Formats: sequence, structure tokens, C-alpha cells
Amino acid sequence: MIIASELSTSERAPSPPKLPNIGSDRDTNSEGLGKGALEFLESFLSFFSTSLLYFINPPLHPSVDPKHVLTGNFAQVDELPPIDCLVVEGELPQSLNGTYIRNGPNPLHQPRGPHHLFEGDGMLHSIRLSDGRATFCSRYVKTYKYALEDNVGFPIFPNILSGFHSVVDLGRCAIAIGRVMKGQIDLRKGFGLANTSLSLFSNRLFALGESDLPYSIHLSEEGDIETIGRCDFDGKAFINMTAHPKIDPETGETFAFRCSPIPPYITFFSIDKEGSKQQDVPIFSMTDPTFVHDFSITKQYIVFSESQIEMNPLRLMMCKGMPVSAELDKVPRIGVLPRYASTDSEIRWFEAPGFNAMHAINAWEEGDEEIILVAPNAISIENLFHSIEKVHFSLEKVRINLRSGSVTRTTLSQKNLELGSINPSYVGKRNRYGYMGIGKMIPKMSGVVKIDLELECEVSRRLYGAGCFGGEPLFVAKDGASEEDDGYIVSYVHDEKSGASRFVVMDAKSQTLDVVAAVKLPRRVPYGFHGLFVKDGDIREIH
Repeated sequence: MIIASELSTSERAPSPPKLPNIGSDRDTNSEGLGKGALEFLESFLSFFSTSLLYFINPPLHPSVDPKHVLTGNFAQVDELPPIDCLVVEGELPQSLNGTYIRNGPNPLHQPRGPHHLFEGDGMLHSIRLSDGRATFCSRYVKTYKYALEDNVGFPIFPNILSGFHSVVDLGRCAIAIGRVMKGQIDLRKGFGLANTSLSLFSNRLFALGESDLPYSIHLSEEGDIETIGRCDFDGKAFINMTAHPKIDPETGETFAFRCSPIPPYITFFSIDKEGSKQQDVPIFSMTDPTFVHDFSITKQYIVFSESQIEMNPLRLMMCKGMPVSAELDKVPRIGVLPRYASTDSEIRWFEAPGFNAMHAINAWEEGDEEIILVAPNAISIENLFHSIEKVHFSLEKVRINLRSGSVTRTTLSQKNLELGSINPSYVGKRNRYGYMGIGKMIPKMSGVVKIDLELECEVSRRLYGAGCFGGEPLFVAKDGASEEDDGYIVSYVHDEKSGASRFVVMDAKSQTLDVVAAVKLPRRVPYGFHGLFVKDGDIREIH
């Protein structure tokens, strides 16, 4: 273990353009593919892609221009082995023993074409807390994509979400297809980033991204992070899985789905307590290629939100940018499916005009007739991927009457709130408190608010200060807590003026979410997405 109080910021400078020797790792087993012609085409397209990109490629929109996207605290950082850190404010609670670990995009190599903020290889930033001491570590999720690109030393997978904007981007895609045809890339091993979230279920810790299956992660006693490998649940899971599975805290079951640009657009499934995946339930009644990122569970139901965001891969081949777009004439719907349904004939759809939920905070049943859903609603949804700073997320409580079919909505806060959490013991059942990030430019959050879902109002708030921004405020319950909000809110917070990052622990019950402790981190932590707190007892159970 390295022990240090501070390291200088580590950032990579973009590599100069060079002609990659893509044809060097020849597959001697390829047959009937016109290998010589393919290698010539590949070499030509490699030169075309890497050389002309810097001279004739049309200007990129700022949302996909790496020179704009990967700046400030969104810029890349290198891996960091476990390092002991200094507590610079207050004291870490003795009862807060475990590891806070947060996922987020961090490109291994400087992109050579369009690059969206949501892309980039997954990097896990963890801080292990033990008896008032803290150890920080940053490691990549070693996906199949990461392993291939780490081996060759440059990007070989085209960025799909950022889209194709010119013939240069099509050339880059053609090179990747050529490598697949030659056997240099095996898509059966996955092609995702695992850069979005983490989840602990069936005694396994996973890093997740919705374009691939989960990757199993191990946390060492010294605070290090190791990628065990991609998990297909004994061959029963297919291609990809949501980054937001839901775990029933009482039964130990995990509920999940996969999203696809071709029918069925949504396929629901569950995983039992022992980790065995159950049968797929294709949702053919979703007739549009809706991009679904999250969902909710209740005691008896699964709740999907069908938004106005749709997937359209043809936009790639036509060089029209991103393969997603907002269909503003479409009426959003909410789908309610019984938990143990065997077909989608049991799903019911309820129209919810103007309701575009990317994340769900929680859902529960009230009596036999109503379902309550709490979620941020994205207003100006057409800007979600191109200009997210123009999107306002108002937190809403949605009441779905299963008998009458009516949907009523209440705005809980007019602030721009996203990336929220609750006490995980209350997933799928009625809870009172939610903790939401105050959006500056998501995922860059200027503070945190505590919302009382019963009183339907904000009850406390903390701003991080001028020039300081955090991420998702994660609630961690105290051991043996008897009240829902008896615990802490944790987040990484970055000071853009000094360039320093801290790990901050706040008292979730206090009127002003008082800071209990702050840990100075050895280098900055880039803004990212979702995190998890794994308690010591759970770490010992992980296999």
C-alpha cells in the first residue's frame, strides 16, 4: 500500500495522430474472407481515419467534441493504487465501516473521433473506511473492450452514442467491422463500458453499464479493486442488462431488464437470491424503440416509464449523429407488470403526457388500487443528450389508479433535482425521505436536498459552496438504525478553484445536513454517475 497525504493531479495529454498498425495481429484461422483485400482496406481506412480526422473532419457539436467534453474535472485520470488519506474536517464515524465506491466514465485513450460525456471506460473510485481511517483507490473496470484497447494502445471500438457525423466516422466503424470479421474482436465477449453504476446482489458486487452484462468486482482488505470478469449468469443472460437492477431487501430477489433497438424493445427478468436467472418476459406491447434507463418495483409490480426518447440506429449509417432522438409527438406511458408475470399480456399501460423519467427514486402500493411512483421528470427532453444543461428535472410524485386508469401528478420540488437515493431498506415499499442532487449540469451537482415525500416538500438542504460540485448524494444507514433517515449522506466533492477533491460525510437527520467528516483525497475525482456503500460484513460475504 502507498501511504501519502497528497499526490499531484495526473492527467493524460492527447496522443499525436499516428498510423495504427491494425493489420499486424493477423488471424491465421480466417477462411474465405478475402483476407488480403480486407487488410488493404483496413490499412487504408486506418490511415484515412487517423490522418484526415485532424484536417478535414467537419466541426463537432460541443456535446461530442473531445476537446470540449474532456476538460476540467471531466478530464481523464490514471489508475491509482490504495493510498491512505487525511481526515481534514471532523471525524469519520466509528460505525461507518465499509467501502464507498462510485462508477463513472474515464476514457483509457484519448478519443480519435466524436465522444459524448456518457461514454468512456468505466473507472471505479473507492474509499475504504475502517475505524476512522480512510484509504482511496481508483481502478478501471477491466472489460473486454478495455483489455483489447489496452493491448493495442489506441481506441478500436467506435463510440456509438456520440454518433457518426462524417465519412471518417463510417470509416472507423468499417475498420472495427473488419476486425470482427477477422476474429480479432469477439463480440460474444461483450463490447460495453461498465461505466454507470454498481450493485450488490446474490453475494456478488457488480459494475454495470446498460450496453453489456455486469462485471464482477472484488474489494481487497487493503482497499484495492479487482475485476473478476463478465457475468452471464451461467449462460442464461443475453447481451446486456440494465445498469439499475432493483433488489428486494426482504426476499433478496433481483429484478432487471434489457433494452434493445430491435423488438422486443424491453425484456424483463429476475434473478433469485442464489443468483440464478429466471425466464425472460419480452414486452412486445412496447411498440416503439424507447430508450429505457431505469424502472421501479413494488411488492407486487414492476413499473416502467416509456419516455419520448427513442433509439434509431439508422441515424448512424446516415451520418445524422446520435442514434437516439426525442419524438415530441409521442405520448409517454407508464407500464405496470405483475412481478411474476410469465408474458406481457398482463402488463397495463397508462398514458402520462409530458412525463419523461430517466431515473426512478422509488415506488410503492397504496391499498389495492394505487401505485405511487417518485421520479425526476425531464423537461425539454429534446436536449437530454446534446445540451443537458438546458434540461430541467422537476421531482414528481405520480399516482396511478389501477381501477380507474387515471394518472395524477404532484410536483415535489421546482429545483433542478436528479441523481437521487433513498434508504435501500425501503426499496419497493412506502418511504418518507429522498435525497436529491441539485443539478448544475448533471452529473455535476451543486448541493443536496432532503425531500419529505409525505409532506411533499423540501425539509433540508446543503450547498457545497462557490466553485464546488459533487455528484449523486448516497444515503448510508447507521447500523441498527430504527428510523428511516438515521444515517449519513456521502459524496465526492470537487473544488474547481483549487483542483482538490474531498470525500464528504453529512448527517442525514440534521436540519442543514451538517458535515460530519471530510477526507482530503490524493487527487481529483472526475464527475461521474452512481455509487454504492458496501459494509464490511457484506464485503466479507462477496465471492
